[in-house]
Amino acid sequence: MNKKRIIIFDDDTTRRDSLSMLLNMCPDMECVGAFASAADAVTHVAQTEPDMVLMDIDMPRGNGIDGTSRIKSAYPLLPVIMQTVFDDNQNIFEAIKAGANGYLLKKTPPDKLLEQLREAFDGGAPMTGTVAIKVLQFFREEPVSPSYKLSEREKDILKLLVEGHSYKMIAAKSNIAYYTVCNHIKKIYEKLHVNSATEAVKIAILQRLV
Repeated sequence: MNKKRIIIFDDDTTRRDSLSMLLNMCPDMECVGAFASAADAVTHVAQTEPDMVLMDIDMPRGNGIDGTSRIKSAYPLLPVIMQTVFDDNQNIFEAIKAGANGYLLKKTPPDKLLEQLREAFDGGAPMTGTVAIKVLQFFREEPVSPSYKLSEREKDILKLLVEGHSYKMIAAKSNIAYYTVCNHIKKIYEKLHVNSATEAVKIAILQRLV
């Protein structure tokens, strides 16, 4: 089995070391780089060729949101998962606008963190529960924008994507087959004019679609 390659950006040395050790203990993932700043994020990505980035938000040199934006500009298909102690609205939505594929709090237990990283590799957009709640509150508080002619089933599936569920989890929660979920998501992408779950979630949030 080829291990998924992950790099870490976090200015906390102890946390970098702990995350590196955790990933390297996994049979299906490994840490191929750990850095204290996102100032040279694109260079580090080019050098390490990762399959995923774990990005801290609050770093004194090289902000994680700016780093994510630069990475996504250069590598739009590379998943970036934000990790932070903050769950305030501004950080959440700035991270999503920057192109983040998920948003996890640092207090997430190790086993849950690994599960959510695997979900991200499987096409999901994982979010810690409190973050997902804030996202849904944002939808309820803001005016509804054009629907893009999404069906009710497509809206339900898009909502589950926004909540951070993988395709497999969406199939289970919706009581439909995995391939049916894939077909619905393909249609959602066509209607939103996007090519990935990250872009779909971003439009759903910015346009208040669910």
